[in-house]
Amino acid sequence: MKVLTIKTIQMWMLALTLICVTSVFTSCKSDDDNPPGEQDHTSVPLVILDTDIGSSTDDLFSLEMLYYYQQQGRCKLLGVVVNREGEECAACADVMNTYFNSGNVPVGLVRNGIEQPKVWINYKALPDFKNADSTPMFAHSILDYSTLPDGWLLYRRLLAAQPDHSVSICSIGFVTCLAQLLESVGDAYSPLSGVELVRRKVKCLYIQGGSYGISPEPDYNFLQGMDFAKTFFRLWPSDVDIIFDPMEAGDGIEYLPEQVIADISWTDQHPIKQVYMVCDCNTGQKMWDPLTVINAVEGDGLFTLTERGTVSLHDDGTAIFTPSATGNCRVQIPGDDAWCSDMLEKIRNVNKIH
Repeated sequence: MKVLTIKTIQMWMLALTLICVTSVFTSCKSDDDNPPGEQDHTSVPLVILDTDIGSSTDDLFSLEMLYYYQQQGRCKLLGVVVNREGEECAACADVMNTYFNSGNVPVGLVRNGIEQPKVWINYKALPDFKNADSTPMFAHSILDYSTLPDGWLLYRRLLAAQPDHSVSICSIGFVTCLAQLLESVGDAYSPLSGVELVRRKVKCLYIQGGSYGISPEPDYNFLQGMDFAKTFFRLWPSDVDIIFDPMEAGDGIEYLPEQVIADISWTDQHPIKQVYMVCDCNTGQKMWDPLTVINAVEGDGLFTLTERGTVSLHDDGTAIFTPSATGNCRVQIPGDDAWCSDMLEKIRNVNKIH
């Protein structure tokens, strides 16, 4: 079987003038793939966000976009799974939920995850930001973060309660909680094992991860916890779709700090603006993560995807795509400058709304 990198695939696509794109898939699975009686929910994606919030700011924009889509009636945010250890990270998710009128969205956090992973932009103090009079700047909805369920357990609770083949997962960080979910056994929420629960309930996984030969850096999300990543790749059901959002896809989408602050000119009492005003965010932050959310909610038509295939992970973080008509994986192919500009405008426009 011929093994392809994304660079090779790009050359093919350019040679075909990008006409034969797999954008005919308007979602990870067509309505015909769903059993009878499961069509009603397909028009509104049911989304779980799995995030390493507390480090890169593209996680914040991903959450913000989900709130925006939900307010528009275009998706339902079922829950937020925090895959970076620390109650302060869960508190960041809680502050975001509360600020955007989604304080009832459940939050789970990882325990026994990756110890002291690299932090790119440290905004873990966000939940404790104060006004000039020393009052809390942002409200919380959760009183005691130590009582939050483990992320994998929240997954089980949420998945068990949803229709079959209905849930879209956006994974924009480590795969710690996903690996723990897949290793789980039946419980009070469902008699199914984690693998079978995913097979029964998940429609598609949109995952930010993998470096396919173009990016000058190795992958971060998988490399920080290779044992978890290997467990994820080994156990994820081969009949449940995955769309990979590689580093290369977002490398051309940079949201500059001055743009963020200008776009939220209508207030200073905004968690994302405060992060950009207080923390050093001038780190070349690219908008990798929001591409999973946009794909999950708006569909495949905005993206150029590879044909179906399989993805394997090497120890150095390299992800190898191998075409296969029966494969469950597709990969977002980096767009041109115009496409990157359009994606950035989608993200910026949400910040301009008040």
